[in-house]
Amino acid sequence: MTLARLAARHGVATVHSPADGADVPVPEATVVAVLAALGVDASTPEAVAAALAAAERADRERLLPPTLVHWRTGDGGEEPGAGPHERTDPAGEPPLRPPAHLPPGTRLQVTTEDGAVVLGDDWSGLPLGVHTVEAEAPDGRTATGTLIVSPARVPGPERRAYGLLVQLYSLLSTRSWGMGDLGDLRELVTWAGRRHGAGFVQVNPLHAGVPGAPADPSPYRPSSRRFPDPVHLRIEEIPEYALIGPERREELDRILADAAELRERVLGKGALIDRDAVWEVKRRALELLLTSVEPGPGRRADFHDFLAGRGRALEDHATYQALAERHGPHWRAWPDALRTPRAAEAAVRADPALAARVDFHCRLAWLTDRQLADAAGAAREAGMEIGIVHDLAVGVHPEGSDAWAGQEAFAAGMSVGAPPDAFNSRGQDWGLPPWRPDALAAAGYAPYRGLLRELLRHAGALRIDHVMGLFRLWWVPEGREPTEGTYVRYDADAMLAVLVLEAHRAGALVIGEDLGTVEPGVREELARRGVFGTSVLWFERDWAGTGRPLPPEEWRAECVATATTHDLPSTAARLSGDHVVLRHRLGLLPGDLERERVADRAETAEWRGLFERLGLLPEGPGEEAEIRAVHRYLLATPARMVGVWLPDAVGDRRPQNLPGTWDEYPNWRLPVAGPDGQPLTLEALAASPRAHALLSELHARTAPPGARHVQAFATFAPWTRRTPCAPAPSRPVRR
Repeated sequence: MTLARLAARHGVATVHSPADGADVPVPEATVVAVLAALGVDASTPEAVAAALAAAERADRERLLPPTLVHWRTGDGGEEPGAGPHERTDPAGEPPLRPPAHLPPGTRLQVTTEDGAVVLGDDWSGLPLGVHTVEAEAPDGRTATGTLIVSPARVPGPERRAYGLLVQLYSLLSTRSWGMGDLGDLRELVTWAGRRHGAGFVQVNPLHAGVPGAPADPSPYRPSSRRFPDPVHLRIEEIPEYALIGPERREELDRILADAAELRERVLGKGALIDRDAVWEVKRRALELLLTSVEPGPGRRADFHDFLAGRGRALEDHATYQALAERHGPHWRAWPDALRTPRAAEAAVRADPALAARVDFHCRLAWLTDRQLADAAGAAREAGMEIGIVHDLAVGVHPEGSDAWAGQEAFAAGMSVGAPPDAFNSRGQDWGLPPWRPDALAAAGYAPYRGLLRELLRHAGALRIDHVMGLFRLWWVPEGREPTEGTYVRYDADAMLAVLVLEAHRAGALVIGEDLGTVEPGVREELARRGVFGTSVLWFERDWAGTGRPLPPEEWRAECVATATTHDLPSTAARLSGDHVVLRHRLGLLPGDLERERVADRAETAEWRGLFERLGLLPEGPGEEAEIRAVHRYLLATPARMVGVWLPDAVGDRRPQNLPGTWDEYPNWRLPVAGPDGQPLTLEALAASPRAHALLSELHARTAPPGARHVQAFATFAPWTRRTPCAPAPSRPVRR
């Protein structure tokens, strides 16, 4: 019981409840290991008693908690002139006052983030922001804490919108170098917004990957979540490209020829996307450009402003990148003098070649940031109400830049995962080190604030992968099975306050990926703060009752409604049953193939019958018509955002990622393809009658009254061959 009390004080669960509701005890060795990762010795009964006594004594003596949170009603919760869809701010938020438990006579001082000083206990006029509180008790005790004053909720979209969901690397144009890039993203948002009235485009995480080859192709296990990966750069659109001199032109032509070969391998020869090969060619081009062309004074000033705005965080990231080039990406194997950022500073100062590489990587971050800004600007110019939705991965690679630069904030020897559930009896270990909740609180959530601020710079919305991690995460001690992990709780109030504050400042929406096991109250609290959820058609059933598909009118409104995600079968594969065959071929089916196929056909028939009864399938059976029926169903729900998995628009049957596989399936390496599996360029996709029919209908059904709907068949560019196409069916959806 003493160990359980100690664990509870540090947010460590000693029991957990899987899907069936039965309590499962956590192994004692797991609890001890997790507490050790939090700096608490629980290795013996005596150590447990001493740690518990120390914690209770600290509670009695503490004047201020490390972080205080105040939600301010009326700030950002409702936009002026908002329509009837906007909810009012949460009621009952208390006025902003100092903690009630402070001893009488305690002197208080608040220094706002802008440097203003407020003395005394009248905090009613404090602005939104992250402020510093200092307290001095009459007995001489002092304390310093962080005060987060946040709007009560994230504002919602002005009106209903539909958009596209795409893994950017998978969308190659005839100009990209073997994988989709930021130039392709700019073209996609322009086409989707101007020609099809899309309100947003959601992409995969564009975080920096771990350097070295072979690199992990997953965008959800990055080196750094704070900085983007320059592999996404469109080289020809870097201003220095046009200024390359004739003396280096031959070298550049060789690089361009290699880039064309990479593109042809994927689009013409059926090769997989090779991120390592793409980066090797782009790195050569970037080194050529940045060493051959001196930027003008305006460009140089812009770069220096960028450096000043990013500060030490960018310097640390660039230093890691430079050191990884020389010593390999696994920083725990580096010489002792390089294993921490502050120690590595001396090595950089003493080595001009290393300092030059640090500067090179800073410039790559700057160039990538500017192309991200261009893509965001193109989305606005195309009339998108929301714009680009960026994706925040749940964690980082243990040997990457963020883990090296912020070692004190990560729990050593721990990995994030998921407990056993109805879909995976073995649980999951994602190989991502978790943030220490105590370290975040002690730092006033500075690592989290900096991360969000950077990601929101060019985002119309931010999707948060596994948003339940703001409340708790499943920690798995190194060397143990995922079944032997436990939940560790975070201060969700503080995590949400930082998120809402930064989203408010950026004018961005927030979308939480809340699929899977969600503890009671989490979705309600997220909705209270204006964070949208994620609803996938096939999972929306009356699980507490009949188990049948949830009628469209019973769906929640504050969500992104989709037919699938990057981790699920495409809609064509699900309707055809191809996903069952694929899983069987890879040995992933839990039971007999024929039995699984019968169950899958019955489920699909149930949905198909529902579409027919609701009048959503007037064309009759057929894959293309049924995919349109799926999206008509999504439009029949009250969901404020409807997402179209872009490969569904052209009938792609292959998932981008098949959970549970590694070498067995080419996860994260497939280009968007047609029903026959042949890759489709962005130009071909934009010229597809099938894609046009689906997107035109979505536009017509989400456009505000009186808005112009583009009926003419619009291709990717004015010089592309135009192919006539019949307009989408106009039969109304039964609601």
